[in-house]
Amino acid sequence: MEPGGPERVTIIDYGLGNLFSLQRALAHLGVPGEVTEDPGKIRDAVRLILPGVGAFGDGMQQLRARGLVAPLLEAASRACPLLGICLGMQLLFTESEEFGRHEGLDLIRGRVRRLHPQRPDGRRVKVPHVGWSALRLPPGRSDWSGASLRRHQPGEAMYFVHSYVPCPESESVVTAVMEYGGRAYCAVVESGSLLGVQFHPEKSGEPGLRLLKQFVERPHLERIGIQ
Repeated sequence: MEPGGPERVTIIDYGLGNLFSLQRALAHLGVPGEVTEDPGKIRDAVRLILPGVGAFGDGMQQLRARGLVAPLLEAASRACPLLGICLGMQLLFTESEEFGRHEGLDLIRGRVRRLHPQRPDGRRVKVPHVGWSALRLPPGRSDWSGASLRRHQPGEAMYFVHSYVPCPESESVVTAVMEYGGRAYCAVVESGSLLGVQFHPEKSGEPGLRLLKQFVERPHLERIGIQ
């Protein structure tokens, strides 16, 4: 990395995800992105992205088969900025009920549950949710100052493709929600150096690129005196 230049972002390859579209999005921002399944590179990464498309159980199985769980947890333990996207966001949680019970990385306490198949009035809802939905402030939050969405405005739309969504134990980690089928669901979580988004920023146009830019500019916790 050139002095003063952007830090390399390590994109975790575990066989699931739009790795190269994400890499291209980072390149558009002038940020070098390396796709790898090398445990050593993941353990020693400066910034990590855990992408993913597919089922929760398959995702954890692939991480274990490649020996990537321990390096990923080690990186998280030293406050390496880590962005989970879609399935990658869900894997940050304790467990999922998708096709049975599956244990996750347990970096954020909570459970991944299926989107509700009915509106509050009983009408059916199409699952999976595929398309654009606006990000909203969660109850109790008046703005996004100090958060990774600080350069965004409520109502900006992102592109979602999912049937399941995480339900954190603590509402304090929820930065943004989205509405689908007349119900509000968690869309963005933040906890320490961890950031998780249920949508695909690399497919969300300018707002998605803006979020990726904020992630690569996010300060390291140890550099601002937080351990």
